[in-house]
Amino acid sequence: MSEENNPETDRSVWSNPNESVIPSPLALPRHRVAMHDPSNPRLRLANATREVLQHSATSTAHGDQFAQAANLLEQAAALLAPGPHGRSYHASAEGAVGGATHGFISHSPVTGPLNGLAGLIELESTATEIIATVTYGDAYEGPPGCLHGGLIAAIFDEVLGFAQALSGAPGMTGRLEVTYRSPTPLHQPLKVTGRFDGINGRKIMTSGEIYAGDRLCAQAVGTFISVKAEKFAALNNDRQTRE
Repeated sequence: MSEENNPETDRSVWSNPNESVIPSPLALPRHRVAMHDPSNPRLRLANATREVLQHSATSTAHGDQFAQAANLLEQAAALLAPGPHGRSYHASAEGAVGGATHGFISHSPVTGPLNGLAGLIELESTATEIIATVTYGDAYEGPPGCLHGGLIAAIFDEVLGFAQALSGAPGMTGRLEVTYRSPTPLHQPLKVTGRFDGINGRKIMTSGEIYAGDRLCAQAVGTFISVKAEKFAALNNDRQTRE
C-alpha cells in the first residue's frame, strides 16, 4: 500500500455548479487515516501523540512515571530537532484553489491524520454538503465533560471550509459566526454538517450544525471570500521564503 492511499471504492465525489475541473480535497478516503499506510512512521507518531495527549489529561500516575514519559518525549524532540525541516503546502479546505489534494490536509490541526493535535475524523460529501463524524477525548475538554468552545469554532471553520469548496470557486474565511445551543459532549460521536448555500459575488455562503445524537449542540454561519489561484500561489511563495 502506498503512503497516500486512495481506494477507488471509498472516495468522495466532488461536484460544483460550474462543472469546472478543480481538484477537491474531498477526493480522498472517507476515513482520513486511510490516506496513509498504518505502518507509516508519521502516522504512527501522530497516533502516539494523540494517546499521550489523552493520557496526560487524565492520568494520576506517580511522578516518576511522568518523569520517564517526559524523558522519552524529550528524546523524541531532540531526535527530530536537527531536521531536515520543511514541507510543501498543498490544498486545504480553503486551499483547494492551490490545486493539489495532499499536504495541508494530512497536517491540518483540525482534521489532519498526521497531526497529533487533530481528532480522527470521517468525511462524507454530497453535491452541497459535507458531513463529518468525530469523537473527542479529555485532552479537548472545556466545561466539565464537554468540548472546548474554541475547538467547536475550529471544527466549523474546517468543515464549512470544505463545504465552500463545493462552490467551484473556493476561497478563505471572511466571517464565521457560531451559536452554542447546548453543551457538546466528549467521548461521544459528533455529527458535523457543513452546507454550501450559495454565492454572492466573491462571497461564498455556508452554514452548518453539530449534533450529539438527536441533540443540537451548535450552529454556524460562514462567509468565505473567493481567492484567485495566483493569490494563493503568492501566499505559498511567501511561506517558502520565510522557511
